[in-house]
Amino acid sequence: MTDASLIPAFVNRGAGSFEKARDALASSGRFDLHEVEPSKLESEIKRAVAAGAKRILIAGGDGSICAAAQAVSGSDAELAVLPGGTLNHFASDHGIPLDPVDAVKVALGTRTTSVDVGYAGKRVFLNTSSIGAYVTFVRMRDRLEQRFGYRLASLIAMSRIVAIMPTISVDLDVEGELKHYRTPLVFIGVGERELQLPLLGKRVKNGKRGLHIFVVRSRKRARLLVIAFEAVARGVETVRREPELDAYLVNGCVAANLRRPMATIAFDGETEMMETPVSYRIERDALRIVVPETVDEAEVKAAEAHAAS
Repeated sequence: MTDASLIPAFVNRGAGSFEKARDALASSGRFDLHEVEPSKLESEIKRAVAAGAKRILIAGGDGSICAAAQAVSGSDAELAVLPGGTLNHFASDHGIPLDPVDAVKVALGTRTTSVDVGYAGKRVFLNTSSIGAYVTFVRMRDRLEQRFGYRLASLIAMSRIVAIMPTISVDLDVEGELKHYRTPLVFIGVGERELQLPLLGKRVKNGKRGLHIFVVRSRKRARLLVIAFEAVARGVETVRREPELDAYLVNGCVAANLRRPMATIAFDGETEMMETPVSYRIERDALRIVVPETVDEAEVKAAEAHAAS
């Protein structure tokens, strides 16, 4: 029988930092530790929430955190995060330290905040979703990663995508206005996003709320490279005035006309088959997460003003 005072902690056995995360949690003596296969994370966490857990810890990358968010969605349980992925966008966006020992200290703290959650149908995503070329990129990168490593596999996959430039036909219902596209890529981010370095697709700090949609309209490789360089150098506000890129910040949209009843969609770096059409929406303050105790007061006031808007 486990001690009811212990926090249920679920460690993705497939994460690269699995052992470090497990050791940091075990050494604290404050967690009921569960080593779980990636495919079983959501169901195991749901079981703990149903048993009355008020706080859950997830150790893994953005995909694991998404599975945990899906499991605690609709409950009163708080989510603590121990980052263990390659990029750890969600943790970085919310000030959660990447060092396992420091992340454990945060997970045991008392400070929490609510965050917005994206939905594609009933499927939760916390960072980004995409349709089109990025899906092909992810599948290609995953096949190459064991042989070449993450970064080199990403470069090879990207070069192949640019060479073949696959496109999809998609209709976007953007809050009641229908848009028709033949596009290489539809990108949807939770919260305002920036394409300019050093953010490059990351969440804008204290940015506007909603789903940030980008649709690439050009199918010419040379022009796409120009747009990409302009976005990196000069930012979204400059590039969105170009006819080859549409950008919207909305509460929801529907992606239809994907030419088949099922389509592969990317969520936070992983892919999943979804029934079409796919309805996207934002749920504000839908997830409560544990954050560091020491936060700059100016940032807190800005976040509170932003949340009230």
